[in-house]
This record gives sequence, C-alpha cells and structure tokens, in this order.
Amino acid sequence: MPSELEELVEFLHHGNSQIRQIACENLLGYSTTNPDIFKRQQLLPVRDLKLLVRDYAPIAKNAIIILVNLSHDEDVVSTLAEDDAFLETLLKKITETKESFSNELCMLLTNLSKSPSLDRLITLTRSTPLGNPPVSLSTNAVDQLMDCFVKEIPNKPAKDYDYLSYVFADLSRLEAGRKYFLTRQAYDDIVPITKLTVFTDEHRSHVRRKGVASTLKNVCFEASVHKFLLSESGANILPYVLLPLAGNEELSDEDTEGMLPDLQLLPPDKERDSDPDILVTHLETLLLLTTGRQGRDIMRRAKIYPIIRDCHLHVEDENVREACDRLVQVLLRDEADDGVSKEAARDQAGTQEEDEDEKIVEVF
Repeated sequence: MPSELEELVEFLHHGNSQIRQIACENLLGYSTTNPDIFKRQQLLPVRDLKLLVRDYAPIAKNAIIILVNLSHDEDVVSTLAEDDAFLETLLKKITETKESFSNELCMLLTNLSKSPSLDRLITLTRSTPLGNPPVSLSTNAVDQLMDCFVKEIPNKPAKDYDYLSYVFADLSRLEAGRKYFLTRQAYDDIVPITKLTVFTDEHRSHVRRKGVASTLKNVCFEASVHKFLLSESGANILPYVLLPLAGNEELSDEDTEGMLPDLQLLPPDKERDSDPDILVTHLETLLLLTTGRQGRDIMRRAKIYPIIRDCHLHVEDENVREACDRLVQVLLRDEADDGVSKEAARDQAGTQEEDEDEKIVEVF
C-alpha cells in the first residue's frame, strides 16, 4: 500500500486544478526534507512538476520552488537541463515581463547551469520575447538573459534577475562563453562584459556582486584580451575591479597623484565590499591581469598600490591579505628580475571561479 505521502505525490497530475494546487502546497516542504519521494517511478513526479510550471500562477510558482530545491540531485538536473522544451519554457517565462516569480525561475536556471548540457545557452537562438516594449531585440538566448539582468523593467523589481549573474559566471568558465562576453554583439553594438562592470561596487545585491565578480575573473583567463579589458577605449574594467577593494581611508596627495580619477575622490561614506570572498575574487582578477608586462605597467601607472595596501591593512581576513600580498609582490618586483610568468600568475590567481558551480540554491 502506498503511504499518504506517496498518494499526495500522485495528485500532482490530477485533473482538478484545485487538487493540484493543494498537492503542490503540501509537498513544498518535503522537497528539502524528503526529496527522494519525488524520484519514485523513474522521476514521474519531476516530470509532472515540469508540466506544472506552465499551470496557473499559484501552482506554477510552487512547482518552480520544488524544482529549485530538488536540483541538487544529478538525475533531476539531467532530466530538466536536457529537455529542450522545458528550457524554452523557463526562458519564455524569464524574458516575458508578465511573470511575477522571475526570481525563482532564475534560481532554477542557475542550478541547471551546473549541467554541461546548459552550455548550449551560449549558441541557442529563439524568438524575441513578447512585451511592449520587449525586454530584448536579440534572438540569442544569452543576449535576452543579459538584457533582463541589466535593464529596468516596468513593474518588476530588478532583484528578480540577480541570480542570472551566477549563470553568467558558469558560462564564462567555457572558452565559448568567454568569447561571447568579449565580442561586440550586432543587435546593440555593445560588448557584453561592459554591461556587467557597473554592478561590482556597492550594489545592494550580494548575489549580483558575487556573480559579476566571478564572471569578470573568468574572462581574464583570456590573456590575449587583457589590453582590451584594461584600455579606457575598451572594456576599461580596472576602476570597476578596484572600487570594491577601496574604503573611505584618507589618501595622501602622493598616493593619489596619477591614480585613476574614479579612485581619487571617494566619498567619506565609501564602503569596501563586506564579503571577503568577493574581495579575493577581485584581487585574483587583478593578478591575472599582471600576466603580461603591459598589464603590470598599466597598474603601476594607475597607482593601485595604495588601494591594495589599505585593503590589506583594514580587512581582517587571512585569504584577503594573502591575495593582497601576492599581487603586491608582482607589482613591486623589479622587471629586471626573472619577472612573473603567465603560468605562475595564473597559478597564484587560482582556478576559474567554481564557487557558484558547487553552490545550489534552495528555497525554504
């Protein structure tokens, strides 16, 4: 005889919408405390939940949350991520502005982006989103997600799209993903990475700051584009990487002479990013940018040392201080010495950002 819980799961595909809604509401808590109940009968409940994502809004939202909580399981992730029709459903709901639970949808897409099958997002094309005006005029799925992330959408809080930053971080681990972020897009004549830089400093969303920091670090593994990334006429990422590292410490005239304008006159209430992990990511980004002589020279001319010095002095975190030390050792080294090889700098900067890869979002 099936248990009461097993019988409740059966109601996910009941013909009566009120019964489906009650089933979803009552099963929500079990998605974290007893997730195996959703794997019975060769994942039949998961297949039911995929269909319920297109159901009435109260049912659809709970179905999405249950799937978010279940997507730490490889079998569940594979079932969801490899389904083209389900991926299209997610993209449609995320990019069309009428949906009221985009935040949960983006959480689910974030968890699915851990699957290699979601790499196809980079080249996936689909119809332009509906809307008046539409959120994006591009037919590329990743462009559409980027436009959702960066645009102010009427009647929708921007936080609804914060978790897309983790999707971008995952995609930027791939060579094709980094190429996308560094390539000017025909539909708006903008290089995608330049759309993200403004979110590094003092944005209210920790999720957004963390995901963007990881994406910036990952694109810096492409040493051939460091000149473009550092150039004021290119992506000009240097001030955006340095600002989160800067606090409200008063700098001497000697310190600020030659410093980037954005760093010279910081307000007295300027706050350094409060997350040591984000600070380490930015410091490792700077270290990656020192793999070439040109990058080291640009940083020296920009007088970044006082910013790194004060970060080391005022942040009581061993990992941050070690990252500061590694960067300073490279910048203060006499170029007449052996110098720093690309391989050494990359080793010191660590691997591509994988903290988000291991992090599965859950909703309680």
